[in-house]
Amino acid sequence: MTSAQWPNFSVENIDFVAYVTIDRPSKRNAMTAQMWRDLAAIFTALDLDAELRAVVVTGAGPSFCAGADIGSVSADDAEVKAAVAAAEQAIRAVRVPTIATIRGHCVGGGNQIALACDLRIADETASFAVPPARLGLVYPVSSTRAMVALIGPAETKQLLFTASAISAERALRIGLICEIVPADELTARAAELVAAMLPLSPLTQAAMKQIVNAIADGSDADELQRDWSAQWAASPDVAEGPMAFLERRKPRFSWRPAL
Repeated sequence: MTSAQWPNFSVENIDFVAYVTIDRPSKRNAMTAQMWRDLAAIFTALDLDAELRAVVVTGAGPSFCAGADIGSVSADDAEVKAAVAAAEQAIRAVRVPTIATIRGHCVGGGNQIALACDLRIADETASFAVPPARLGLVYPVSSTRAMVALIGPAETKQLLFTASAISAERALRIGLICEIVPADELTARAAELVAAMLPLSPLTQAAMKQIVNAIADGSDADELQRDWSAQWAASPDVAEGPMAFLERRKPRFSWRPAL
């Protein structure tokens, strides 16, 4: 992937990890309609890489994402809504763990991007807001469902009813983010999380991502469990994990998705 393909994004693949940066700092990384379409295309392409193990999403400059670029798009436009929904779904659908690293403003559409990721870590400068009430808009069901699953109905209603910004500390207390780190440690903390994931079973991670998401959505997690158990039983990793444990060595998991 090149910056020419996605002029407002930087996409780097380093040691089986993709780093996706929203790169429009002059506008606090506010999203245009084309940027939403590009984001969907980026994640769809990433999911076709059988060697991919994780994705880290961040924003260039002092902000994660200030939401929609209201000056260039109408957030109530049907095409924009479709582009946003496609981007959210593409992020959620990537089989590998995704980590949003958040600094500064995480507002509206930025919150939707972060919610679509599996994990959210923030530094002390981060602030969060969900402001559709300021514009007379109805927040998408998929994003609302994700918030309710994370923080419950009452906290979701408070964010939506008031459109007020909350600090990283409050976001952590209500469960919107997983942890807060000092401002100069955000990148290093993301690297630590990735380093903890890479030696482990990619099949387990892919399976548990789907299963946990299904439980959160109220979907049939039992059927997924059966499907993934069958894949595991047919893979060489079914013996590798126990053998590595008995031999007191690190496992060498070889499962890769059939694309």
